[in-house]
Parts: sequence; C-alpha cells; structure tokens
Amino acid sequence: MSRSLRDTPVGELMDLWAGTEARELAAELARHDIAYHQNNAPTISDADYDALRRRLEDIEAHYGLVRDDSTSKRVGAPPATGFAKVAHARPMLRMGNAFSDDDAADFLTRVRRFLGLGEDEVVEAIAEPKIDGVSVSLRYEKGRFVQGATRGDGTTGEDITANLRTLDSIPKVISGDALDVLEVRGEVYIFRDDFEEMNKRQEAAGDKIFANPRNAAAGSLRQLDSAVTASRSLSFFAYAWGEMSKPIGKTILDVRERLKDWGFILNYPVRLCETLEDLLFYYEGILEKRSSFPFEIDGIVYKVNRLDWQERLGTVGREPRWAIAHKFPAEKATAKVHKISIQVGRSGALTPVAKIEPVAMSGVTVSRASLHNEDEIRRKDLRVGDIVIIKRAGDVIPQVVSVVIDKRLDENESFEFPPLCPECNSKTVRDEGKAVRRCTGELICPAQILEKIIFFVSRHAFDIQGLGEKHIEAFLKVRLIRTPVDIFRLSKRQMEIQTPIESLEGWAEKSVENLLTSIEEKRIIPLERFIYALGIRHIGRTTAKLLAKIYGSLDSWIEAMPEERESESHTLHELKKMSGIGGSAIDELNNFFCEQHNRNVLNDLREELSVSDYVQPISSYSPISGKVVVFTGKLEKMSRDEAKYHAEALGATVSNSVSINTDYVVAGPGAGVKATKARELDINIISENDWLEMIEANNH
Repeated sequence: MSRSLRDTPVGELMDLWAGTEARELAAELARHDIAYHQNNAPTISDADYDALRRRLEDIEAHYGLVRDDSTSKRVGAPPATGFAKVAHARPMLRMGNAFSDDDAADFLTRVRRFLGLGEDEVVEAIAEPKIDGVSVSLRYEKGRFVQGATRGDGTTGEDITANLRTLDSIPKVISGDALDVLEVRGEVYIFRDDFEEMNKRQEAAGDKIFANPRNAAAGSLRQLDSAVTASRSLSFFAYAWGEMSKPIGKTILDVRERLKDWGFILNYPVRLCETLEDLLFYYEGILEKRSSFPFEIDGIVYKVNRLDWQERLGTVGREPRWAIAHKFPAEKATAKVHKISIQVGRSGALTPVAKIEPVAMSGVTVSRASLHNEDEIRRKDLRVGDIVIIKRAGDVIPQVVSVVIDKRLDENESFEFPPLCPECNSKTVRDEGKAVRRCTGELICPAQILEKIIFFVSRHAFDIQGLGEKHIEAFLKVRLIRTPVDIFRLSKRQMEIQTPIESLEGWAEKSVENLLTSIEEKRIIPLERFIYALGIRHIGRTTAKLLAKIYGSLDSWIEAMPEERESESHTLHELKKMSGIGGSAIDELNNFFCEQHNRNVLNDLREELSVSDYVQPISSYSPISGKVVVFTGKLEKMSRDEAKYHAEALGATVSNSVSINTDYVVAGPGAGVKATKARELDINIISENDWLEMIEANNH
C-alpha cells in the first residue's frame, strides 16, 4: 500500500483506487486478526488496528463495496487448528468503537432515533470497564457446566472446556433455580501482579516472555495440556449472556443480579447512567484511576439497560446497535533511552528497539519501546541518552512518539544501523523503496531458521511427514537441527550431541523410526522443488520451476549465480530478459548467493541429496505451446492446480501476473485486477469453457 494512497481522504479516492485499497486493507486486517486472535502475538497497536478498520469501513460505505463477507463485518479470526469447533447458538458480537465524547453522544442520538424516542425520554445506560482479556462463552445445562468456547469468528469458536474447568472463578455447578440452558459470556484475564510473576517464571525457565496480560491469558487458554492452563493465574469476569431457555430479567441489572446469585464474579465497577453527562463523568473517573486497577482495561462499554429495547435495536452486521465501546486514548510517558538494540524477526527483518529507563504505564512496568525502522530513527533524530515520549495503547511493545529535544545532551550520539546481522553476522540489505532492512543469512540465521525449516519440509517443498512446527522447535532448542541439512543427518546428530530423539516429549521408538524413514524417502528430489524449498524471498513455485527449466541442473544453477554483490552482473542481466523472472526475485537471488553461509549450506545439501535434473514435460504440438497463461477468478470445472498442470503439460508457462508477455488470460467468475489489466494491454481473455475446448481439441 503506497503511503500517498493511504493518506488520501476517502472521498477523494478514484473508484479503482478505492477498490484496490479496500482489498489491501481487508488482507492486512485479516493478517492482524490471525496474529491477535489465533497466534496471541499482535503486530500493531489496538489504536492502529482501529484506524485501519475505520478506514476500510468508510471506503466500503462511501463506494458501495460492503459485502456479506467483508472484513469490516467479521468479529475476530477463524478458529485455530488443534481444538474442536463449537458453533455458537447466538453469535458473539463485537462492539463498535467510540473515540471521542462526540462519538458517545452520536451513539445515544442513534438509539433515540431508531426507537423513535423524544428528547425528554430517559435512555438508561449501563457503563462498565472494558476488560482487556479473552472473550469466552460458558454453556450450562440444568445447572452443570458442559462446554466452554472462545469467540473465534463470532459464529464458530474453539472448544476449550477442559482448560476453563481449571479456573476457580468459573462455577462448575449452579445452585438454586438453574435454567435448562444458560450461556454466560465474559472475559478471561490475568491480574497485573500475577502477570509480572508469570513472566518472571517464564524468564527463569528460558521460555517465551508474554508481551501483555491479554496475550498471556490467550496463550494459556490454548494449551493442549490443561495442566499448563491450571498452572497459570487465570480469572473470569461475567458480563453478558447468550442462549437462555427462558428470560431472567427485564434489564441488564436484573440479569447481573441473577448471575451474581448463581456464583459468578461480575466485572466492576458498574454504574447506571441516565444522561450523556453521567456516562462521560464515569468515563473520565475510570480513566483517571486506570493505572490503579488490578487488571488491564482499555475503555468503557456503554449498554442500553432495557432488554426489550436491545431486542428492538438489534445489530448492524456483527455489532449491536445497543452498545458501544468508548476507547481510552494511548497512554503517554517520558523515559530516558539507555540503548538501541536490534531484534531479528522470523522473516529476517531487523527491528530497532529502544531500551529505556523503566517506567510504569497502566500498571505495567515498561522497559523497552519500538522504533519501527531506521527511517523512523533518522526522522525523529533519536539518539542514545535522549529523553523520549512513549505511548502505549494495547501495544505488543510501546512506541517512541518523539524526542524531547530541549533535554538533549551534547554527548548524545546518532545511531548507525548495523551493516551485519547481530544474530549470524551475515550482511544486511534493504530493498529499494522499502523501510525494512533484512538479514541475508537465510539458511543459517538463528532468528530465521525455524521459519525456514518449517517451509523446507512443507507439502510443496520436501514434504516430510511427521515433522511439524512443534517438533522442529524442540529439535532446534536442543540443537539437533541447526540448518536444513541437519534433517538428513539426524541419526548422526543424536550421537554427536548425545540427545536421542525418543528422549524428547512426544516421541517414542516407533515414531522416530517413521520419521527417519520419511526423511530417507525424500533424499531424491526434483530440481524445481529443491529450489522452492530453500524459501528464498520472491521465489515461488512458478519462478522455481522456471529457474529449473532455464538452468537444467543444480550444479549449473549454482555455478551461474554471482558470488559477489554486483549492481548488474551478466547473469542477472540475462535473467531480467527472461519472462516470469521479476526484478525483486533477481535481487533476492543475488542477496542469497552472495552470502557465503548460504552457499556452504547448499554444498552440504548436495552431499546428502540427489537433486534430479529438470525434465521438460513431454507434449505434442499444441496451440498454446510456448505461450504464457494467467488464470484469474474462480474456476468452476477444475481446480487451479489441475488447470496449471494441463497448461504446462501442453507446453505453456503459467504465470501469476499479467504483463505484455502474457498470451492468454483465463477468466472465471470474480476476475478482478488481472482481467482489468489484460483488457488495458489488449491481451486475449478467454472463459474456462474456451480453455477446456482448447485442451480437448489438442487431445483429439
């Protein structure tokens, strides 16, 4: 997404730009949803996420782009794998957000307008703290707790019953006048003191440190071993309900009283308000005392008290008209920068982090803050020893907002980004026009190796069965694996480090035997799969096959690649002339092969494997032999893989992008940007039926 497009006011976007930005925003939000809801590792702050979502909603509304499956209508993320799925009897909604007093006033105005109420009629609203935890639903049948689930995407969640049973604050049996069916909804959270103690234990054990209490709660609930969940200090607040076999009150306060009688702990403090002034007075009071609360809160929720009015108000998409969350602004503080360090991510991205003088924010002691990238450091002219303003708004890590220049000392020196990776000492590169600097030591960098090996053994690469992410993590931890080649030396590595695989959790003699057999079966691999398995950035399956076709053998490919970084080597110049090899892919090949560490791993792999030369598919003459074909939209009579197979069998090259070199675009329903570009370039667009006729004509 270009910065200029993102900064353009919604009303000034061209229709084509609006559609493009909506798709990119939807994809970006989907990635953030998975990071937050499934992986418990959010990558942006709540405030930044809310801003992205608001912009998408504004674009969809202004240009009529709202669909039933729009990201703006989605509650969270699809349930993760590893737990059984639970269909919610009633959807678990998400709150719309208010970011100002005017937004709160608009909420009450919309309620009055929808219900047709006069200005003099009182709209009672409940104001309550918005707990920053994990939403769950508890199902009781005839007074017994029978099932617990996460919110998931609002319609379907994960069955975490066994883990929720370990929480003392969740009643297992309801005494008294229990309903036949009762769904109690609320938030699982961790007290701040318990969070600090948990992280101390994690650090002492050499395990992952949790970024914040919400992540710790989410990670604890998704443990496959409920004993681990039981060891974490989790608590539960009830504040809502789902399915009920019969009504238990006419207002929120009525239902809260019944829930309290049944033994549930309710969120607090709660206030019944009759005017906007009452709501805002409560909001300001809680905001002022926010840091003194024993648990994390990130705003105030306003709810219409009368349940019959809630029923009439209903929902808009997945948001209730009868409730809204008034979010707190990002909290700010000042601190001194003691050091700037570089963290290397799983993708090789280098991220600068400021080590700051510890400061209390929202009851959590903060000792580091994100600097984003080297451009941000230069733009803010940040130096070690500076006093900086930091903000925290549900961030994974707080952000440096600005430098207090007036307090800068003369001896504070500018920070220079390192030319070498701090993890593996490989050279770092920065793509033209990109803000992120990356490590080029892909196959040997400790920070990247987990991601690389997971990719290396994946289905379209070496396809090694029985070697999942958790197994790879365990092998890396005990150094059974250091680079991909160690996979094929596992038998030797066990003896070298005196750590038998069966001594690790989850392994037995038979499963080890099956794994080693699976590995042996993969020692012979076609060249195109080998190239793809290396996980070089921008080298996908299509490009890997094209490289295999161009060079024929592994030796020829390696020998043709440059050993020193050159702006325009003969090899790279020739590659740029070839259809389907983009400039980004060529740059990454250059970065990969000019790092000697990567060449060393390739040489080790050559000793362990037999990489088959590329074999040109045997096909008779066909009208598409030598042509470049692009598939777009939905294919209804065959899968995309099947269509690609037939095209290549007939001598065509299948590309993922439309260019002047494209000969045919096969367009199915929903064809979008690729079809538009094909029309602009006057490229032949054919339907799936035309494509099938072409194939059948050739077969006859």
